[in-house]
Amino acid sequence: MSTWDHHWERARERTRTGLRPLARQLRPGALHRRVQRWRDRWWLITQAAIGAALAWWVASDLLGHPLPFFAPVTAMVCLGLTYDNRVRRVIELTVGVAIGVLVGDMLVHYFGSGVWQLFTVAAVAMSLAVLAGAGQLLMLQAGIQGVIVTTLVAGEGQAFARWLDAVVGGLVALTIAVLAPSPRAVHRPAERAATVTAELGQLLTETAEGLTARDHARVTRALRRARGLQRGLDDLREAAAEGLAVARLAPFRRRHRTGVQVVLDLLTPLDLAIRNVRVLVRRAEVALHDEEFIPPSYIDMVASLGQAASHIGRELAEEHAPVEAREDLVAVARRSTWRDRRAQLSAEVMRAQVRSAVVDLLILTGMSQEEARVRVPPTRDDLDPGPEEDGADEDDEE
Repeated sequence: MSTWDHHWERARERTRTGLRPLARQLRPGALHRRVQRWRDRWWLITQAAIGAALAWWVASDLLGHPLPFFAPVTAMVCLGLTYDNRVRRVIELTVGVAIGVLVGDMLVHYFGSGVWQLFTVAAVAMSLAVLAGAGQLLMLQAGIQGVIVTTLVAGEGQAFARWLDAVVGGLVALTIAVLAPSPRAVHRPAERAATVTAELGQLLTETAEGLTARDHARVTRALRRARGLQRGLDDLREAAAEGLAVARLAPFRRRHRTGVQVVLDLLTPLDLAIRNVRVLVRRAEVALHDEEFIPPSYIDMVASLGQAASHIGRELAEEHAPVEAREDLVAVARRSTWRDRRAQLSAEVMRAQVRSAVVDLLILTGMSQEEARVRVPPTRDDLDPGPEEDGADEDDEE
């Protein structure tokens, strides 16, 4: 190959390598996630746009300010916050912005613009924000707004109008945040809880099928899914906090407060169930890798636990209390009582994790921890594995 051909081939390879991330982003699954993210945020986008336009109208048409730059900017910054503690954060951010604008306006009005004025405005504005109890973000906002004011010279008679514009923007944002929250915010927690629980059931089913077929690759895929459930749980936690804030503060959403609180109470048992299932799937992967024997009854328990979790997911999707799945979980608990004397370490860990996950899912259905633990009987040795399992024992010895 000539030097030219070699360089040409390397350039083509670099081009292909550079296009791979773009190709991954254009895959149907990735595009679907981006569309779903837009659907989740379209109301927030609409609120920010309406807030910017309304703040400009109030400052420009009602107050007569010729160029109310800070009104729409403050409104958009405030409305861009998530709803969790949103009202408090809107107030804090408005105060931070107002401090920066006011300090900048005062120094520019009396001393003009320059290097030392810029330094003084930034330092004083951030110091006052910290003394007012602001966090790092709000401290920086105060400094940034002060710097902007210092570098944008106000027109005749407009020295303190920009401070009033910032206040107008914050008040508009506060009004929209309280009176017009996202209509889906109070329903999204139940939807996310249903999605996470259904995913939990699916990966348990996939694990059981992989164990039955002795398919190591399939169980490894289930393990990756189990590890990815934490992201779904984080999304659920954020959605529940946002929904509860909406239900508390929005006058037209307060009737949903109880329902959102119920989902919020599910977070701890669901988190524990996910952790237990993750350990279970990990031991299943180890068992197949080390070619350990797994009693068929243990695999059936995993499959039944998956069906119960899927049942809970369907009930949550319909915004019903998931009480119908209790019988399925109690049945799994009774079957998990019997310990197969041929089971090796990984299989025993799997059985133990099934028992722990049953308790977590029973709590998820509304039981107390004490009630759930009573439903899981103490372990007993199975002294008669039955003809089918005896045959499996003989095959294993061969």
